[in-house]
Amino acid sequence: MNDPSKKRIDAVFVVGGAWHDFDFARLEILKLLAEDERIRARVFEDYDSARVALEDADFLITYTCNVLASVETQEALRAFVVGGKRWYALHGTNSVLRFLSPEGGDYGDLLVDAPRWAPLLMETLGSQFVAHPPIAPYRVNVVQPEHPMLEGVTPFDTSDELYLLETYGELDVLLDCEFEGEATGFVEKDWQKARHPVMYFKPHGEGAVLYLTLGHCRGHYDMPGVADYYPEIERCAWELPVFYTLLRRGIDWAKAPTLMEAPPDSNTVV
Repeated sequence: MNDPSKKRIDAVFVVGGAWHDFDFARLEILKLLAEDERIRARVFEDYDSARVALEDADFLITYTCNVLASVETQEALRAFVVGGKRWYALHGTNSVLRFLSPEGGDYGDLLVDAPRWAPLLMETLGSQFVAHPPIAPYRVNVVQPEHPMLEGVTPFDTSDELYLLETYGELDVLLDCEFEGEATGFVEKDWQKARHPVMYFKPHGEGAVLYLTLGHCRGHYDMPGVADYYPEIERCAWELPVFYTLLRRGIDWAKAPTLMEAPPDSNTVV
């Protein structure tokens, strides 16, 4: 068959980790991938298991939290992007977390630390999660309203985890937000007024990473060891139509043949 529009597209989807409703996120993202019948997705819970599958993949999409990778796998991920492929990274993909007990404190006083244990992975992604304030409404700003990825997207409010990041190298920022204050419960809790990327490109070689920090989700049974039954169901940006627009456009970008090509199928905000 010589019709490129009918060519199969192979995706690797890594989804898993801790403290999130991965069943919900997995299902929602798989439904979006299924909107293009050409996409065949292989699903994995961690990067090391997915490494071999990357060799035949056309693009990578990830929704993880506190999932690390061996040095060999980090190098494979970097080579995947540098070689011309695309990685659409969502929410907690850039997280490395550990819980610390303050001196004289008890279990309820645990602090969340963000150790810099995977520098190659985070440099490939372009950022590492450091902290977030308590979930509350905040404004997401459109940095590049003329960009095809953001056609029809205007500034919007969401209640989500506002990611405070350490960034690496030059980022092409599409969306951002502003924050000043305290990230309660985190080791690095005090933050001066600054703008933080919410969606950005990080080019590498012939390929690129597209990162979107939005999309926290948690159900009743996703905090084992902390709460047998978590009282709140948190869906955050998943409740917004604009979030699904960004997800669709990111998937369109990931499967497109050129680095910054406009997403072909999702030009309307729904």
